[in-house]
Amino acid sequence: MSLRLGDVAPDFSAETTQGPINFHEWLGDSWGMLFSHPADFTPVCTTELGKTALLKGDFEKKGVKVIAISVDSLESHNKWIPDIEEVNGIKMNFPIIADPEKKVAEMYDMIHPNASEKATVRSVFIIGPDKKIKLMLTYPASTGRNFQELLRVIDSLQLTAVHSVATPADWKDGDDAIVVPSISTADAILKFPKGVREIKSYLRYTPQPNK
Repeated sequence: MSLRLGDVAPDFSAETTQGPINFHEWLGDSWGMLFSHPADFTPVCTTELGKTALLKGDFEKKGVKVIAISVDSLESHNKWIPDIEEVNGIKMNFPIIADPEKKVAEMYDMIHPNASEKATVRSVFIIGPDKKIKLMLTYPASTGRNFQELLRVIDSLQLTAVHSVATPADWKDGDDAIVVPSISTADAILKFPKGVREIKSYLRYTPQPNK
């Protein structure tokens, strides 16, 4: 059965390039980003893992642990890492899960037979401290991910998890947020002391509450 938003992210134990892990224990109380790549020694994946390593500090500032996975072996991952480091000018600083038996890939529905029966698609799972899935994205093998967009989405998820707001189209950290429809304008004015700007009765903006 496929996973849905709000489901508890399946737990698993696996070997990684930084040693064995139990996924839920590894996450601890942090947010997490689990993302799959189709195969080692492939061009797009080499750029993606390098970009993640370059941005690891940005993820850490948001309390997010990052971990990658493919159905290649631990030996293959370790042979590939020097290429990632050379191409991107960065030391690998996060783990890659080895999943040669496809146990995790199947658990997370990362293999789409119409795309490839052998390789994982580019799946992204953002997982909250409650271990529940907050976001799922799937890209084809031919399209590299935009990691700035993933950081933006995390900002929105973390904001809306705590405050009674949503984020509008193209929102980025620091922009005005939208008051959720379940709160009346009168209550919103009390709840958001920075102000409420009404465009329509159902569309009210307020300055980002956590800034």
